[in-house]
Amino acid sequence: QVQLVESGGGLVQAGGSLRLSCAASGRTLSNYAVGWFRQAPEKEREFVAAISRNGGKTYYADSVKGRFAISRDNAENTVYLQMNSLKPEDTAVYYCAAAELITRATMTVGNEYDYWGQGTQVTVSS
Repeated sequence: QVQLVESGGGLVQAGGSLRLSCAASGRTLSNYAVGWFRQAPEKEREFVAAISRNGGKTYYADSVKGRFAISRDNAENTVYLQMNSLKPEDTAVYYCAAAELITRATMTVGNEYDYWGQGTQVTVSS
């Protein structure tokens, strides 16, 4: 079992930045690919970004490419999501998720992930 806890959310003005953290306990996070997803009110959950086990490969949704950056520190058992140039449409609850077995084709699919955190709220005001 892996327990994931997100932090770093909050209220920020448009154009601002936030850094989300996803801290793992229970098992070493280096055994898992990690993804970030988000869900806005009355909208479906959507993929944001993902990172491979060793951090060598990263993937982004088109909507955040060039603005967000995912990274990981396996020594700290933590994955980060640096969010810059935030827009009101980025407002959502952000979740991190860990997957033991995932492929490039499936990493955007939430059901392919094994463990989820409880989420952290990000609100971007205009």
